Amino acid sequence: MSKIPVGVSQCLLGEQVRFDGGHKRSRYLTDVLSSFIEFRPVCPEVAIGLGVPRKPIRLMVMGEETRVVGVADPSLDVTDALVAQAELAVQQMPDICGYVFMQNSPSCGVFGMKRYRTNGYTMDAKGRGAYAKRFMELMPYLPVEEAGRLNDAGLRENFLTRVFAFHDFKTHLAQAPTAKKLIAFYSRYKYQVMAHHVPSYFEIGRFLSNLAGRDIESCRDQFFQLFMAALSHHATRKGNTNAMMHLRGYLKDILSTQDKQELSQLIDSYKAGMVPLVVPLTLLKHHLLKLDNPYLKAQTFWSPHPEQLGLRNYIVENV
Repeated sequence: MSKIPVGVSQCLLGEQVRFDGGHKRSRYLTDVLSSFIEFRPVCPEVAIGLGVPRKPIRLMVMGEETRVVGVADPSLDVTDALVAQAELAVQQMPDICGYVFMQNSPSCGVFGMKRYRTNGYTMDAKGRGAYAKRFMELMPYLPVEEAGRLNDAGLRENFLTRVFAFHDFKTHLAQAPTAKKLIAFYSRYKYQVMAHHVPSYFEIGRFLSNLAGRDIESCRDQFFQLFMAALSHHATRKGNTNAMMHLRGYLKDILSTQDKQELSQLIDSYKAGMVPLVVPLTLLKHHLLKLDNPYLKAQTFWSPHPEQLGLRNYIVENV
């Protein structure tokens, strides 16, 4: 399998481009994900001409705007330059399927960035780095995450689920879409979407049942928005249990009483939070694949990302 292109803050790959001349290497990115991901590094601050090392910058609220200015010299305003760099990066990386940003960065921070008043006092932590903000506006359905948040097993699994799904969509539907292709694509994701968000499961089903006579490229784009929105909801124990219970229905006439009891006990143990998802899922998959059913074999619910990553081994989902 070819590697999936993903944007990344350059310092996270160990490059010494930070304002203090250092880096923030993420070993998870460089030592684990690099086997599956082709990282496209960008340091927007270096790209706009700020040196290494350089004077620090921060988010400052000025009237109705949030600007990126120098800490020691607020007259240094690099907001517009960072916005322009984001627009350029989108043009240079149109094929990426995700982005990992550096946290707590006035250019790349995505979540909970501190903003400062002109008097130097902090206000709410609702800021977003100027580069990241503009990038996300231009690619609103692109899976994004901060490197620090990837330490959380649930956030990590959800982000990579969306990255691999995004790439799958681009591979199969970016060119020459047809109604048949759209339906075939979603048929592989039905149980995965069910595990993430049941309302989306029904909404997408209704949408795809009414494609006749409609512009297929417009339908593809609308489907993509619904699809990525569905996966942005985190799969929960309740959602995964619901999907497994539906899949178990295929086995009602072929399993022995003992096998049914064993499978039910494992699903119940998972539902109660006693075992990880991989435990009942492995047994369920073992039984279902005996049916030699192409529809069941094709379900991404089994492996929405490479099993070598072991992402489902450590998740403690919400109920």
